Amino acid sequence: MNDPSHPFTRRTLLQGLGAGLALAPLGALPACGDADSTPGTGGAGGAGGGAGEAGTGGEAGVGGQAGADSEAGAGGQAGAGGGGDWASGGTGSLSEDYRDPFTDDQGAACALTCAMTLGPCYAQTIERKDISEGYPGLPVRLALRVVDEACSPIEGATVDIWHTRNTGLYSGDDSVDMCTSGDEDALSHRYFRGVQPTDAQGRVDFDTCYPGWYSGRAIHIHFTVRVGGEEYVTSQLFFPEALTAELFAGHPDYAALGQPDTTNASDSIYGGEEYVLSTEKQADGSLLAWKTLVVRSSLADELCSTGGMGGPPGGGMGPPPGG
Repeated sequence: MNDPSHPFTRRTLLQGLGAGLALAPLGALPACGDADSTPGTGGAGGAGGGAGEAGTGGEAGVGGQAGADSEAGAGGQAGAGGGGDWASGGTGSLSEDYRDPFTDDQGAACALTCAMTLGPCYAQTIERKDISEGYPGLPVRLALRVVDEACSPIEGATVDIWHTRNTGLYSGDDSVDMCTSGDEDALSHRYFRGVQPTDAQGRVDFDTCYPGWYSGRAIHIHFTVRVGGEEYVTSQLFFPEALTAELFAGHPDYAALGQPDTTNASDSIYGGEEYVLSTEKQADGSLLAWKTLVVRSSLADELCSTGGMGGPPGGGMGPPPGG
């Protein structure tokens, strides 16, 4: 378990979050310290940042325990059959020699990344590269690059991400109950949460697994970018529909859970194709996914919003598959 004194916790805020609220300042959080003793294979990055304003409201959490659950610590072996020869079992099979996906010319200007809801499932995070804690799933190298509106990389920004495991549950005993469904394993871990600083190219890499789904939401990854300890944008990233359909039809870590009940287009928070990750299957069966995140040059500049600030239809979300 985590040291409860570790920074980047918003227990009190999350208890009161509801659907349909717009962005509102949260106040600064302390700087991220050293990674704690939570099991996992990821190394720590450089010094983390604090937080300033953050988005509020939006999506409700999940309820009910997921079916077809797998135990943690699967070790990440690659190449287990099904799902088009994708790797399975977790992040242990990820390599360090995947190609650099950020070789394209961004042009003279970059389109600003706009805000989407924080949601109620934010919880205490840890500075680390591998955020899987040994849980199963398709191994994913998630590469994110932070630049300003002139396309110049921002060094030392912190990127904080969180998402569900393959069965559709979030982790953390400081997340609201509907995010973990009261599942004891989810409450006692902090899987698929992490924060890291960007390098001189504005890049940060996370080792993770393809997320799961829960009713009312398309599969997504939450993120917050902070510069100089101040929050510049909180938003979400999505996956290509065809890839999701393939994995949940045949991949051994997902097929038993069935197809998601919500597509990107029918998700009330989805911000459009520009928020879909670029993806590429690697020779070892893992997935390389990447996106450039463009932040405003100053907090004095207006923060745009995609309009994806509310919750799913009906004001709440249903359980993960099997819940």
